[in-house]
Amino acid sequence: MKRIDFENETITNNILGAAIPMLAAQIFSLLYNIVDRIYIARIPDIGTTALGAVGLCFPIIVIITAFSNLFGSGGAPLFSISQGMKDSRKSQMIMHTAFSMLCISALVLMSLGMLFARPLLILFGASSSALSYAYPYLVIYLIGTLPSMIATGMNPFINAQGYATIGMLTVAIGAIANLLLDPLFIFVFGLGICGAAIATVLSQLLSAVFVLYFLRRKAEIKVRLLRLFELPSCKRHAGNIISLGTAGFIMQLTNSLVSICCNHVLSVTGGDIYISVMTIISSVRQLVETPIYAMNEGASPVLSYNYGARRPKRVKKAGIAMGLMILFYTCLMWSVIILAPHALICIFSSDPALTTAAVPALKLYFAAFIFMDLQYMGQTVFKSLNKKKQAIFFSLLRKVFIVVPLTYLLPYTFHMGTDGVFLAEPVSNVIGGTMCFITMLLTVLPELKRMEHNESSPSV
Repeated sequence: MKRIDFENETITNNILGAAIPMLAAQIFSLLYNIVDRIYIARIPDIGTTALGAVGLCFPIIVIITAFSNLFGSGGAPLFSISQGMKDSRKSQMIMHTAFSMLCISALVLMSLGMLFARPLLILFGASSSALSYAYPYLVIYLIGTLPSMIATGMNPFINAQGYATIGMLTVAIGAIANLLLDPLFIFVFGLGICGAAIATVLSQLLSAVFVLYFLRRKAEIKVRLLRLFELPSCKRHAGNIISLGTAGFIMQLTNSLVSICCNHVLSVTGGDIYISVMTIISSVRQLVETPIYAMNEGASPVLSYNYGARRPKRVKKAGIAMGLMILFYTCLMWSVIILAPHALICIFSSDPALTTAAVPALKLYFAAFIFMDLQYMGQTVFKSLNKKKQAIFFSLLRKVFIVVPLTYLLPYTFHMGTDGVFLAEPVSNVIGGTMCFITMLLTVLPELKRMEHNESSPSV
């Protein structure tokens, strides 16, 4: 079973070795939700309304994913840093702690979600017709909370041990199952939107089973729940995991908050069709951001391992390689979005009215797409090098302090209507992305230079 050699291989090979399987995994991961939307949009007579209804469920689905990443993305860099320091015992306890917290939070989230599903959907802007589709979809989806969180939250620990191809397979298994089960449950069994949710839950269950099998039986460092006598000694690990994972957690929670605010304003200024437009834009964003996420996550264990091993030159090389790959890809995708928006929109809907409304909204939303790269790169470096305060601050800045206020100010105060909702995103990309990247350069580079100087100085 081939593993990535973080110790000896070149930085580029390390990143590509992790990023390429990660990219494939993320593309497969997209199928969980994207395939649902493609099939749901084509249900006869109700497709457009049902698509908007699924969009109303996004904030809750994002919250579940955010908790998965709180423990997975919070624990995996600490795990990799400990591996770089050759402290296997500490790595093991970090993974056990993350897994235990993940399982407990999954059960709590499922219970709360079931209890408050209907009032939350109404709060998010669901009309009575949309609620009739959104509520059953969400309730069924919530049944799969535990397997969904295990599959998403524990996969980073597979990648952190160098098993990038296995990490890809864990996602591929569920995604391919979802691709096959969706048309079966939606059309053949005639279950409609409920069938899409059932297919997704079954697929997530398959992924979770594979993740647990590998981490229990095949991985070098194996996972298990914490034992009672270990709880006191793991408090510090739990605090470190949560504090480092909080940045990504906040970023996803704020994505959920922004989605709620956008749907609320769009339901007033544009009606149900613009909620469907935002659903399509969110889907396109997931589609084009997937490779960026893969490159960042592929670089993260390389950055963390070499930082823990006190190899500042390799940390800098990893950061530069990551940045160049992301910028090249973004330029290509931005060109497609601006020049051929219809091609992307038609993946999700063939409704002429919906397409007409979605094209200008898509161009506006992605107007400053390249500046978002700066946010991604800065956040990845902060997270990988355990810079908790900076990671948390910039997670809050772009979404909470810029996007949310603009989502209300531009449509109402400046009378821009639905255009104001879509314009809030590029404005936040320019301001938040630039500030995050500059701060990363001013704080991380001096530390790496000091580390390099200390390593080269002769011992007294």
